[in-house]
Amino acid sequence: MIRVNEVKLDLDQALNKDIEKENLVKYLKKKYYLKSIKELSIYKKAIDARRADRVVFVYTVDFSTPEEKKLLALKQKHFTVTPNMEYERIESGDISLSSRPVIVGFGPSGIFAGLILARYGYKPIIIEMGLDIDSRDELFEEFLKSRKFNKHASIQFGEGGAGTYSDGKLTTSINDLRCRFVLKTLVEHGAEEDLIYINKPHVGTDKLKMIIKNIRNEIISLGGEVRFNSQLSDLIIENDSLTGIKINDTEILRTNVLLLGIGHSSRETFELIRNYGFEMTRKPFSIGVRIEHPQEMINKSQYGKFYNHPSLGAADYKLSFHDASGRSAYTFCMCPGGYVVCGSSEAGGVVTNGMSESKRDNYYANSALLVNVQTDDFPGDDVLAGMYFQRELEVLAFNKGGRNYNAPAQLVGDFLNIRESKEIKSVTPTYKPGVTLVDFNELLPKFVSSTLKNALVDFDRKIKGFAMEDAIMTGFETRSSSPVRIVRNSDYESNIKGVYPMGEGAGYAGGIMSSAVDGIKTAEAIIKKYKI
Repeated sequence: MIRVNEVKLDLDQALNKDIEKENLVKYLKKKYYLKSIKELSIYKKAIDARRADRVVFVYTVDFSTPEEKKLLALKQKHFTVTPNMEYERIESGDISLSSRPVIVGFGPSGIFAGLILARYGYKPIIIEMGLDIDSRDELFEEFLKSRKFNKHASIQFGEGGAGTYSDGKLTTSINDLRCRFVLKTLVEHGAEEDLIYINKPHVGTDKLKMIIKNIRNEIISLGGEVRFNSQLSDLIIENDSLTGIKINDTEILRTNVLLLGIGHSSRETFELIRNYGFEMTRKPFSIGVRIEHPQEMINKSQYGKFYNHPSLGAADYKLSFHDASGRSAYTFCMCPGGYVVCGSSEAGGVVTNGMSESKRDNYYANSALLVNVQTDDFPGDDVLAGMYFQRELEVLAFNKGGRNYNAPAQLVGDFLNIRESKEIKSVTPTYKPGVTLVDFNELLPKFVSSTLKNALVDFDRKIKGFAMEDAIMTGFETRSSSPVRIVRNSDYESNIKGVYPMGEGAGYAGGIMSSAVDGIKTAEAIIKKYKI
């Protein structure tokens, strides 16, 4: 196979997958004077909207042709032989396992660690403090109606982890062959085929739920177990080595291999392992708000006159700003055509997050608007000081929202002019159960509010209307990433022998994809060490 870059099609040439493939073949035949192309697959696809007069799709494609030698002889920079991109099997170690490996958490790292171990025959036991997808949905809807907190109704915990309710965005800055394996696995279990090659892949919360259930069923079919409503409540440690765990304060499960795939909101577990002497460090994170605009405004800004072309979906954006103070602000987890959702995981606290369904067809776009927090921004020497800092803001949001899980909100124009908002205008907040209008200048830390003001002005130059008067900010977004890192060595093992921290909660990932990849790497470390 030959790989060629910088293949471009106009929007009309990519109205559907059949037309797209046909036009890619025509393009290659015409440009390189080819008589025959036997097979063609898309490796990457992105949108180039830098020119106001022309928006195009840019492809990297793999194809085979009897004229391969002629093409390669041209020695053009766009041509290479297609490299092997397949996930390769690894060899097992030589130490016998005395018990089945146990995974804590069924978020991205736990799901993919569990899948790899199951496929290699290790029959993992996966415990998850939350519930299965269907039960999560039911209890979350009940919470929104009753406003009575239930930890099992939190979108932070349960099958799929917090990422289940955040669009299923799979963008990442890491460059690892395992990323493609993750994408292919999701397609094998129900995602659309183009997930493998689109530039900013996303599944959509609605489809992700079905896909995760299908992966769970494969793990079980291979001899693994997935136990919901099963919280890690204690550890059994002898001579700095794990010998077992306690589940729900009652059941003792003996194991000497524990993959710790907890999420960034697993506060009880953070306290548990700190008290057992696990080596941990503070980690920087970010805090801020969710900002909402009309999706059509974002589309027009990004795509100009082509904004409503049927080949284009809802537009996204990614913005960053460096303040003179030394702080940075940026947009994160942008949800085109999405919703702001309640991510509270503790009674008496309000947390915001964002999500989109697969069609991304809601009227509004939203994104986190965050400012970086350094480890010296909170007092004391407790390794969990950042976690307590997050909690203080969440309690403040709960109290100022009305103590009924309403979230505090403010119009951008009022925020910039330092006045409390009095009424909702053209942008209707999507957050449920509801919002209470406030002045964020009085609630946010000074370094956050001042940096956000400057960032809004800067972002408005990049996307016209970003700082529109009626845009809504809803707060607080405090769970951008874990506030700690659980230290591990090059073999992925913590200072407590037999415990392997992994994923976002452990401080080694920053989203679904990087967390899934870290889970795979951790599973590989177990396989390389132990035999079944």
